[in-house]
Formats: sequence, C-alpha cells, structure tokens
Amino acid sequence: MQPNFYIEEIFDLFDAVQKSKIFEDQKVMADAIPLFPVPEINEKYASEKGKNDFHLKEFVLKHFKFNQTEPSIDKEEKLPIETYIEKLWDELTRTADEDQGTLLKLPKPYIVPGGRFNEFFYWDSYFVMLGLQVSGRIEMMKNIIENCAYLINKFGFVPNGNRTYFLSRSQPPYFSLMLDLLAEATKDKTVYSQYFETMEKEYRFLMDGAEEIEAHNQYRRVAKTKEGDVLNRYFDDKNAPRWESYRVDLEVAADSGNPEFHRNVRAACESGWDFSSRWFADGHSMKTIYTLSLAEVDVNCLLWHLESTLAKASELQNFEAKKNYYRQKADIRKKNINQYFWSEEDKIYKDYNIETEAHTFSEHIGTLYPLFFKLSTAEQAKSVAETITEKFLKSGGLITTTKESGQQWDSPNAWAPFQWLGYVAMRNYGFDDLAERIKNTWCTNVERIYEHTGKLMEKYDAIDTAHIAGGGEYPNQYGFGWTNGVYVKLKNDYE
Repeated sequence: MQPNFYIEEIFDLFDAVQKSKIFEDQKVMADAIPLFPVPEINEKYASEKGKNDFHLKEFVLKHFKFNQTEPSIDKEEKLPIETYIEKLWDELTRTADEDQGTLLKLPKPYIVPGGRFNEFFYWDSYFVMLGLQVSGRIEMMKNIIENCAYLINKFGFVPNGNRTYFLSRSQPPYFSLMLDLLAEATKDKTVYSQYFETMEKEYRFLMDGAEEIEAHNQYRRVAKTKEGDVLNRYFDDKNAPRWESYRVDLEVAADSGNPEFHRNVRAACESGWDFSSRWFADGHSMKTIYTLSLAEVDVNCLLWHLESTLAKASELQNFEAKKNYYRQKADIRKKNINQYFWSEEDKIYKDYNIETEAHTFSEHIGTLYPLFFKLSTAEQAKSVAETITEKFLKSGGLITTTKESGQQWDSPNAWAPFQWLGYVAMRNYGFDDLAERIKNTWCTNVERIYEHTGKLMEKYDAIDTAHIAGGGEYPNQYGFGWTNGVYVKLKNDYE
C-alpha cells in the first residue's frame, strides 16, 4: 500500500477528475488510495491523457483504491434502537495503523461518523464519547483522547479530521471537555495532569498572535477589538478550494469577487457548521461568506473552558503561577463573552462583527454555549430560555438557526450536538421542563425515523418530522456517530 500523499502532488489529475464530475461526491477522489507510487501515476497520466482512446474514469479506477464502507447490520433484524446503537459502535470502529492515501495514521482505534465520513472527526468525537460513557466503553473513550493528544503533539492541534487535506484547520476545541468526560467516567482526576502539556499546546495554537497583534486587528484565530480585548475566531491557513468540495468552491468563488473567498469557506468548516446563513453577509448566498470578519460566541466559550481546565490542572499540580495565569485569562474571557456577544436588544448571544463592531443578524443555537458553561446571569438565561421556546424548539427538536436558506445548518434541521447542549443548558438554570421537552421532541424524532428506515441519521428535520432532512452539499448520511452518542446519553438521563 502506498504511504501518505498530499493532493497537491497529483494536482493535474485531481483537477481533471473533479471538474469532469466522474464521481457524484467530490470527497471520493480526495479519499482515494494510490495503488502505485504517486510520481509513477503522474508520469502515466501525462503520457496517456492526450491519446484518443484515453478514458479518465478507467484510468483512475485502475490506479486508485476506494474504501467506501457502510454499516452491515440489516434493518430487517428489527433491533431495539439502543441495541442497534450498541452494535453500531463496533461497526463504526476503524484503525489507521499506517498512513494511507490522504488518511493520517493514529495510534489507537477510533469511531467514524458514518456514511461518506470514513475518518476520525474532532468535535464529533466528544458527542460520540457521551454514548460510549453510557455504554461503559471506557477504553474507546481513552482511545479518542489518546488520538487527539497524538495529533496535538504532532501537529500542534487536532485537525478537522485525520486527513492530509485537513491539516490547515481544526474544529471546535473540545479536548478539555473530553477530559471532563473521562474523569467523570473513571472518577480519576489525574487525566488533567496527564494531558496538561497537551492542553497547553492546543491553547498556544488557538492563541497564536494574541500578544503581538495591535488593537482592531486579526491574526489567524485571534482578533483584538478596538479596546484591545482579545477574542477568538475560526480560521484556516489556506486560501484555496477545499479538495473534498473542489469544483463547487471554484464555481462559487468565480462569482463572489472575494479574494479571500476560499479562506472564509474553510474557516466556516473549522466551526463545524458547513454551511449556514450564519456565515453569509446577506443571509442568503455563499458568495457573501464573511466568516473571517466574525468572532464567534461558541469558540470563545470553548476557550473559556480550556483556560478554566488549565487553571484546574495547574492547581492539581501545585503550579501556582500557572493557576493564577489561566484563572485570570478565564475571568477576562467570561467578561468579554458577556460584553461582546450578549445582545441586550435581542436577549440572546450573537456573533460579533470585528470590523463593524456590531452583532450579526443571525439568530442561532450557539446562544446555548454560555448557558452550557454557566457563564450567564439568571436574567440572561431566562431570556435565552424564552427565545429557545419561542423560536427554536419545534416538534422534532431544536433547529440550528431561525432562517431557512437551503443550507444544512439552518432551519428546519436539528443536529444532535445542540440537543445535548440545550438539555444541559436548561438544566443548569433550573428550566427542567424545557430541558425535558428538548430531550423528548428530538429523541422521539430519532425513534420515528429509525422505525421507518432502520437508520440513525446525521441530522433531522425538526419541523416536518416525517421528512428525511436535507440541504447542503451532500445527501443526509447515516450511521451516525454523534446522533448515537447523544441519543443514548439523553435517554439514560443527565445527572
């Protein structure tokens, strides 16, 4: 088997394949595994592509292997849903003992989301761990953390997924929350000391440039306001089409007139929300994507948790100076979250436009994060709960934004992560009835679709619950890692 390669190494062939649409899903070619050394493939392609009898798809199928796997459990078994999920943990388990194609090796087995996603994903894995905790699969929880630590120590951060084409961006930084889950499951707080240096490495990656940049400037994942306050944003180091959505990106970029279009698209991918009207200046069109102009409430809350966890880990090790340093950072962050993201007018948290120094128009479910981390006042939490009830909670769960745009991270879709965040957020402030409604509406939706299809889906339609959710760049996938994890965690109650 051929070792790792970067798509840039086969660019001419890759460009031709993606533009010719020989695969319906552009991710197929991005995940292809060369059967021969890449220089040899390039040489053959260069010599053969001009011939009259040359057939591009035949050439690709002859020179590459495609690993597309799907769960093999037959729905005719009619298993109870939780029994089915237990079996799915094994079905979705993978190993990557060596580099292979664009797939990066990992030291431990891991769980993939399912469908077209046949690799490890960063923030997905936290929500998978919720289910593993219920299932008593502590070893796999440890594996996930070990894999994240391996990636942080090797690259300085956890990539979006273990692919060479993801090495320019991360995803929402959930590593410190993963440690909380493992400590809770094992009753062992030494995990914080064990992974202290790893957390510090991820923190340095996320805060790169914070000390150097001047007020009202941005650098990588850091933005400094006019007042000199530090906020974080999503970012990607590359300003080029995504290899896994190459043709689509080229087509929209040509129409956008934005020289930073590709980086804005990739930065939105780092958020995990690919895509949503949240990222569009006009609220409608990908052509107006302006992710780089924003500091986001979710990533800043996750940074607060990382800073707080680093302070806790420092205290456990009697690192007094570091404890004070990270505690101060967390306290400042908490103040900034409520100063820059709370909208007194709308009574919810919103993203902050760094350039215009104003809140964005988008009403989105990221408003839950400060409540999930108990960063809100009781009055703020009450206002958010009222808005959640009025605008976000539908018959099939919590929608992600109040806008319907055709993008998959907009209405009417409900995604597993925010059902969990919403449930915990409401419980944190004593809105137990609302928490139960969030839990029951979404879980019932999942059960209804499972009863009719025998599948667990990536996302769900929260408004037309008899409908299979859609939108976005690819069809709804099934498997599905974070749906499985959140469902069993909610069904087994949160304590």
